[in-house]
Amino acid sequence: MIKQLHQRGAHLVDIAHQIGCCERTVRRHLGREAAPTGRSARPRASKLDPYKPIIDQLLADNVWNAEVIFQLIREQGYSGGVTIVRMYIQPKRALRPSKQTVRFETQPGFQLQHDWGEIETIVADQRCKVSFAVNTLGYSRRFHAWAALSQDAEHTYEALVQAFRHFGGVPRTVLVDNQKAAVLKHDRDHRVIFNAGFLQLANHYGFAPKACRPHRPRTKGKTERMVGYVKQHFFQRYRAFESIAHLNQLLQQWLERVADERPLRQFRQTPAERFEEERKALQGLPASDFDTRYHDLRQVGWDAYIEVRGNRYSVPDAYCGQAVVIRLSLDDELTVYSAAGEAIAQHRLQTVQAGWCSVPEHHAALWQQTLSVQQRDLRVYEEVL
Repeated sequence: MIKQLHQRGAHLVDIAHQIGCCERTVRRHLGREAAPTGRSARPRASKLDPYKPIIDQLLADNVWNAEVIFQLIREQGYSGGVTIVRMYIQPKRALRPSKQTVRFETQPGFQLQHDWGEIETIVADQRCKVSFAVNTLGYSRRFHAWAALSQDAEHTYEALVQAFRHFGGVPRTVLVDNQKAAVLKHDRDHRVIFNAGFLQLANHYGFAPKACRPHRPRTKGKTERMVGYVKQHFFQRYRAFESIAHLNQLLQQWLERVADERPLRQFRQTPAERFEEERKALQGLPASDFDTRYHDLRQVGWDAYIEVRGNRYSVPDAYCGQAVVIRLSLDDELTVYSAAGEAIAQHRLQTVQAGWCSVPEHHAALWQQTLSVQQRDLRVYEEVL
């Protein structure tokens, strides 16, 4: 092995590190094994020789892509081919640091990992892309999944609210990826700048937000594995759904009957059995759920209507010309609030084809003002003419 590695161009120190001996032992062994010859063979000079220190430094910096290394040394003046570069790197690949990681086990109730998955399926006889959030408890491996048509902030928060309700408690930390719904950026000091809405959610439920290091998704490998599990099991068993609500109904049944009862070989238990211990360590739920509805402002027209998503909805005429706050739930329930925070109108969102949505009581005073318009005898205008 020493001789073969040496013939392939491996450095003596690298050979010694791989074999598990000192460099002097490698050198002595190569000297003993050398065959006597009548004349000493001079090593052939190579165009790559001046650039080998550069390549060694790149390998030390964990750059192992031969094509990338080839392009970099070409910029430094290398005029040879890529094949010799590959031949020089190949024997050193055995020294490349392993990508294997040791799975980090958490204490009961300590951590929940959150992630999103996507899949194409049939909803209401139409093929579409469906997103589903997976929230996995680190200790018991019990997880909750919830499907939606969007991965925006409001749906991300709702997925966590649904998971906390499903588990009947809240873990001490929630680990997320770097999606904008939760993480705005990592600054130069490697500090995480969280989304304000996600911090409000964390404060409401009393958990500490945590984010994965950029470009290291395996940090939350437990929930990523469950994303694949949902794709390979649930969406292989169910291939068409009447609606998103129907999908979530089947998903909830599947979680309780199949996912919670799957065997965990490393523990010789099911997630449901391990959850019995974790349940006691979870924090209690707050008195009310976090409000995940969309929030926006509107100006009421002089006809006592506001515009929302291309259609118009009535509000009491007393608020004509005033600014109001709207809250839109994820299931299209519209609630209108006054500036003082009082609920003044409620509607179900309608398509534009359905026409304006009106409540007669909202415009009763306006109609009375119309009926009380002063009426004049038309003969007054005839005299003018």
